[in-house]
Amino acid sequence: MLGTQFTTGSPSWIDLGSPDTEAAAAFYGAVLGWEFRSAGPEAGGYGFFQQDGRTVAALGPLTEEGARSAWTVYFQTPDADATQKAAESAGGTVRLPAFDVMDAGRMAALTDPGGAQFAVWQPGSVQGLERTSSTNTLVWAELHVAAPEAVLAFYRTLFGWRWAEMEAPGMTYRVISTADGDQEDASFGGVAELQGKTPHWIPYFAVEDADATARTAQGNGGSVLMPAADIPDVGRIAWLADPCGAPFAVLKPAPMG
Repeated sequence: MLGTQFTTGSPSWIDLGSPDTEAAAAFYGAVLGWEFRSAGPEAGGYGFFQQDGRTVAALGPLTEEGARSAWTVYFQTPDADATQKAAESAGGTVRLPAFDVMDAGRMAALTDPGGAQFAVWQPGSVQGLERTSSTNTLVWAELHVAAPEAVLAFYRTLFGWRWAEMEAPGMTYRVISTADGDQEDASFGGVAELQGKTPHWIPYFAVEDADATARTAQGNGGSVLMPAADIPDVGRIAWLADPCGAPFAVLKPAPMG
């Protein structure tokens, strides 16, 4: 279960890079009820999506050359520089070397050997997201790559992740957990074999009604990549994209038995 008591390897932050931050703020406001608050003039257009005054995600303009609109998942580390070095040694790529984000923390932007982009966060004054695993907040992070086992070995080197295989229709799904604590309680995401062309991490947001959220997304300029469907023992999910093409997923969790 994804919480806000972050440990090494936890998804602790997510942000959206968008070519039109104003349109993105309006879209997610309509679909997930978020309010956008600028981080100030010195932040270069970056700011926070909030729910009841608590940060649930962030938004900023695209800064990398050739970048497409996408969500980035950040994983907590006690030492961004050391994680960056470990990533390079294990076959990953450094897109942005570790740097300080004012006094908030230190980050590096990386790409795993399978081609999926992610980032790491060494907390300073900002520990991470202030609300998760409740309605309209981050509840799961999912990786889609062509060679799951090889890429998971890379992440294990960085964060000590554990995983358990689960048979799903037509595929083997791997549920990933942080290094410490009960493995099931520490699970926060999964890995699936790549179906499309682009390896990526995709955030899942918990919603009360996946079908209604998909309709609202379409009505506000977004698109449905995969219509809402029931996944046994998980819940009802839909894959969506915002008006600038950034994919994300929504999940109405199955009742806890």
